[in-house]
Amino acid sequence: MISVCLVDDQTLVRQGIRSLLELSPEIQVVAECADGAAALARIPEVKPDVVLLDMRMPGKSGLDVLNEFAARGKVPPTIILTTFDDDQLVLAGLKAGARGYLLKDVSLEQLVDAVKTVAGGGSLIAPVVTQRLLAGVTRINNQFSSLGQPDPLTDRETEILRLMSGGYSNKEIANSLKVAEGTVKNHVSNILSKLGVRDRTRAVLKALELGIV
Repeated sequence: MISVCLVDDQTLVRQGIRSLLELSPEIQVVAECADGAAALARIPEVKPDVVLLDMRMPGKSGLDVLNEFAARGKVPPTIILTTFDDDQLVLAGLKAGARGYLLKDVSLEQLVDAVKTVAGGGSLIAPVVTQRLLAGVTRINNQFSSLGQPDPLTDRETEILRLMSGGYSNKEIANSLKVAEGTVKNHVSNILSKLGVRDRTRAVLKALELGIV
């Protein structure tokens, strides 16, 4: 059973998403929070597998929540809930450690698939990237730790990076390519090093920026 915490200041939004999630027998909503302060207190208590986090809330915003957890040393697996005009906040949230984002009018199938993907260690970038977000990615060169063009990726590394951008976990990538999971982990480590980033989400963002995927 995948446990989920919903964080949104709009009651109707929380109720709508909860009703969708409860249609899946594999997912259980274990907590709801109406603001960032409540989320910072509640999430460590219930330790959900996935957090669905609104970015625009009064008081502590979703970005504040992510930054606070990052300062504590561990950002929970988080999916940002957003609207079309939140592209800059989405970028900031992804940089702060979120695993991906969903639009608030997401379908049941997309929502359930997203929760399962993130609970399994994957990320959500390319499948739901909007044109505005892609435009935003091109403006954040200097916000990444690497400068200039990264070391070229091998064909295999590029192939793995494209699978990463689709939300595949290391195990799923290994099964797809018919190689050992340890081999994939080594490739992922090399990819992160070459791109000058510290995690999978930033690797996919950097790849989008450079047009690799």
